[in-house]
Amino acid sequence: MGDILQISNNPWLLSIAAVILLAIVWIVVRLVRGRDGDFERAVADISFDRIDGLVIPKADEGEILVDYLLLTSQGLLILELKDVQGTVFGGDKLQDWTVINKQRRYTFSNPQPALYDRIAAVRQIVREVPVAGRILFLDGAEFAKGTPGLVSTLAQLVSEFGEPDKKAAKFKIEAFKPHWELIRKEALSTQSP
Repeated sequence: MGDILQISNNPWLLSIAAVILLAIVWIVVRLVRGRDGDFERAVADISFDRIDGLVIPKADEGEILVDYLLLTSQGLLILELKDVQGTVFGGDKLQDWTVINKQRRYTFSNPQPALYDRIAAVRQIVREVPVAGRILFLDGAEFAKGTPGLVSTLAQLVSEFGEPDKKAAKFKIEAFKPHWELIRKEALSTQSP
């Protein structure tokens, strides 16, 4: 208790403590923003339009939430974002995937079946447009036994869906625009009472 009183009575030590605290806050903010910035840059590189938090009718019944739907030169791309740190033990046929990191061990359901449902729901609306889906793991996730299907990193996503020829891409995008507007309209009608 006496040490705390000495710091609070000493403006010089108080200033140093404040600078250290600000530095820690700045580092944490930079780390969080850097990861978000990488995601935003990758999405901007591959997409010409995007819808976040899209709710549409499910292929069989009910509604389904699509985290991110992107209009790319290859068609529509559904992204499901996973922010996982550590070693991931997952596979196409496994029901649960396990993450092990320094702090803990936990499991989550294989995200692929839910992504297949999202792809089917979007295809039901835009039948004539290619629809793909990827489960995007941000930096910090390592797959111990190989990467399962439909799983991607930011670099792989840009490599697979990037379009170096922007003029050719705009021509392709124009062909997809009516279908893109159709899915926007469907989303609006789902959200209206």
